[in-house]
Amino acid sequence: MEGGRKEKVPWVAGVEDQLKQYGVDEAKAAEEAQWRKHSVYRVPAHIKKNGKQHAPDDSPYEPQLVSLGPFHHARVELRPMEEHKRRALLHLLRRTGASIRDLAAAVEAVVQRLEDAYMELDGRWRGGGGGRDRFLEVMVTDGCFLLEVMRTAAQEGELGDYAENDPVFSRHGELYVFPYVRRDMLMMENQLPLLVLQRLVAVVRGRDAAADDAINNMVLRFVSLTPDPPAISGGDLALHPIDVCHRSLLHGSPPSGVICKGRQDDFVPSATELEQAGVRFSRSATRSLHDIRFHRGVLYIPELAADDTTEHKLFSLMAYEQLHPGAGANEVTAYVFFMDNVIKSADDARLLSASGVVSNGLGSDEAVARMFNRLANNAVLDKQSPLRAVHGQVNDHRENAWNEWRAIFAKNHAGNPWAIISLVAAVFLLVLTVMQTIYTVLPYYDHHSAPAPPAKSRDHMCS
Repeated sequence: MEGGRKEKVPWVAGVEDQLKQYGVDEAKAAEEAQWRKHSVYRVPAHIKKNGKQHAPDDSPYEPQLVSLGPFHHARVELRPMEEHKRRALLHLLRRTGASIRDLAAAVEAVVQRLEDAYMELDGRWRGGGGGRDRFLEVMVTDGCFLLEVMRTAAQEGELGDYAENDPVFSRHGELYVFPYVRRDMLMMENQLPLLVLQRLVAVVRGRDAAADDAINNMVLRFVSLTPDPPAISGGDLALHPIDVCHRSLLHGSPPSGVICKGRQDDFVPSATELEQAGVRFSRSATRSLHDIRFHRGVLYIPELAADDTTEHKLFSLMAYEQLHPGAGANEVTAYVFFMDNVIKSADDARLLSASGVVSNGLGSDEAVARMFNRLANNAVLDKQSPLRAVHGQVNDHRENAWNEWRAIFAKNHAGNPWAIISLVAAVFLLVLTVMQTIYTVLPYYDHHSAPAPPAKSRDHMCS
């Protein structure tokens, strides 16, 4: 700016214009409303890089069989399922007598909310030029496909209007296709908002069937990490299948208080080290991740069924906590961090399997240990996590030498009844020996400590 002339620099003018648009409170409210819209995210490169370290050709964040929603639609390797999606739509319409126009209209009424749910949604899915129509087609078709898959799984062998040899909607499909559908339903970039399913169910089955709890539990029964999951009740409609799964793992009341009183630690030793210090392990009464606690020398941990899908599901749940501020505390991430502390080796995994904490379907204890070691790569424990208080209680117990001595004694002698009998006999003989010694020595001391008789006076002696 020479000669005192002041020119407006474009980027400076842009900032000034933005400042004029909103005050402090208005800007905060606008940002809160903006972030609240999003629930489906593209996974950033740095998170994907960590996930691919365990299997470079098998990303835990991308679908393998079927695309759901716009982010992976029309990918070449996923196109074969498009035919089965269209078949599902036609079967649903024929069986229920519903109108495709009614389904499209029901979803179109909330299409803006659905578009906003996808953060960084490409412009080709929005607005004019057929973009919104294409988006609407994907929402309706993918939604009907999921409804038919979940219906088939719930029928338990009754095929209804599908052929017995159907490659997808049959007993064959339930065995060989549905496991991949479940996996892909829990990929962060492959989410379909449950609002889509709710709108479709309201048309096909009526409003009662489309209640929030009904939709949540319909999805939960299909995607749950655990058999017979407790029903979700009293909450609002979940955002998508990952949110349903996340809620199911955190059912029940969280520990009272954000930070418990007492010692707070970030780490605990491995299971085998804790066992040497007298800590025992037991399966919690529930499968909720809120139910990790330490009481009277016993560390209670919810049961986990570890199989070929567990790692991908936990990766997705951790990504959800990392990307969605509305997910709340990072309790799944904290659980993975905790389990990585406890399971450092095959011996640790074997100990927890024997205690009923891990139901191992991976084939080896070493595989369980490696799974948690991979999952916990770069995982962090929230400073306000209630697990830090559990860590502190466990470490207090471990650092008490008496607990370790007692554990060593129990390990060396509790499993051998003859050793116990010999020990009891030895203690009994030792007590008898001590008592005999006492009774032998006691009269000697009594004799020498007795007072001497009084001496006779000289006068008495001369009389």
